[in-house]
Amino acid sequence: MSTGRESLRPLPTSTPADQGVDASGVHAFLDALEATPGIEPHGLMILRHDHVVASGWWAPYTPDRLHLLYSLSKSFTATAVGLAVAEGLIGLDDPVISYFPEFDADITDPRSRAMLVRHVASMSSGHLEETYDRARALDRDELVRGFLLLPPERDPGTVFAYNQPTTYTLSAIIERVTGQSLTEYLRPRLLDPLGIGEVAWTRGRAGRELGFSGLHATTDAIARLGRLYLRDGVWEGERLLPEGWVAEATRVHIANDDGTPEGARSDWQQGYGFQFWRSRHGYRGDGAYGQYCLVLPEYDAVVAMTSASEDMPRILHLAWEHLLPAFGTEPLFGRQETDVALAERMAHLALPTVPGKPAPPDRAEAWSGAEFAPDDVVRASLRALTGAQVFADGDGWRLTLVEDGHRLELPLGQGGWTVTEEPLPVAAGGGWTDADTLVVDLACLETPHHLVVTCSLTDRTFTARWRPEPLSGGRLRSMKAPRRPSV
Repeated sequence: MSTGRESLRPLPTSTPADQGVDASGVHAFLDALEATPGIEPHGLMILRHDHVVASGWWAPYTPDRLHLLYSLSKSFTATAVGLAVAEGLIGLDDPVISYFPEFDADITDPRSRAMLVRHVASMSSGHLEETYDRARALDRDELVRGFLLLPPERDPGTVFAYNQPTTYTLSAIIERVTGQSLTEYLRPRLLDPLGIGEVAWTRGRAGRELGFSGLHATTDAIARLGRLYLRDGVWEGERLLPEGWVAEATRVHIANDDGTPEGARSDWQQGYGFQFWRSRHGYRGDGAYGQYCLVLPEYDAVVAMTSASEDMPRILHLAWEHLLPAFGTEPLFGRQETDVALAERMAHLALPTVPGKPAPPDRAEAWSGAEFAPDDVVRASLRALTGAQVFADGDGWRLTLVEDGHRLELPLGQGGWTVTEEPLPVAAGGGWTDADTLVVDLACLETPHHLVVTCSLTDRTFTARWRPEPLSGGRLRSMKAPRRPSV
């Protein structure tokens, strides 16, 4: 069986002009992304007519780096459902409870019992709001049971609510009917045929891949999924998804506009399919902090993006403003200079580090070996972090953090990013803002998250804050793709 360690078949590439794309529009999109506060792009791929016309990664992020996709994971889960439906393993009109006979006696509410697979696939379980915390409180070890124990407030199929346990239930059904995890099931049916290399999926307390989040994959993997959907489930002449599945999964199954007039609806009020959002243009899978798979059939284009964004709607607005006008109907001539300039720019993208200077020579002795205790904010919000220490390390410096009793040794970048893979993939940057203050930016490279640590020599304390805040706990050691031991 394939280990899925690497993609062996690169996607076809082309100049933007040859595919009717005005490179100046891509330049404008990049300008806007980099100038907008709260948006930190990590990776971007733009496909037109099945060709990659622009791709780049902002250092220290790289093309082969896995990246936490958050809820973009849901679109991969939905794809597994489509494959299982085609194989006769799942019926969209089957009651959810029929897949969990061991819970049958516990689930007495008629609406819960009437909930169908298509209802959990379309986030229309009948609940009016997110149920994750309440379901987990009812059954900490088996989220499906906790979810089914929560009576829906409305009939299933009549109301939309973005609801993590609905997708988790799909993951559980896939595991139940196939005897495999989502990744194991998708590997020969989707991942290998698409040429998607290594992926990693976080598991919950029951040992099951989450489905609703936790998938770590490359920007390239996102682009390939988008291209498959753009081509109606056909890849290189071979049908991978059953005929009609793409149309079914990406049409509006449940309205989510809350009565907003059509012209005023946001990209989150255009209707919901099977784990895909409808957009003002095309449809998409998306995940927290700006993980995007935009499929634009009208323009025969796909945009794949990873980022750390606090303003996800703004990214879409910028794409509609700058990219859509760049997609022309015919090849463009005389644009070689613009295309070359774009390729050069995409090859040299980089994120700035937090400001900082080299260690002050007259304070080096005081800094080397200095220990720091957490301040009150860290004690309250990041209780696992209990200590920090700074050391001179040959020609450079390193920061040691103590988390849950574990020491994390991290080399410091001087004037740029320094990347290390152990104990977790992280890039460190920053430096001294004055003789008594060290600021270190730790970019957790397999996630959208940074931990910014500030050490004060004056009072021997340190502060730490996440940028942006992780959605599933804030332990630094967990900020990496889960990799299972090889056997």
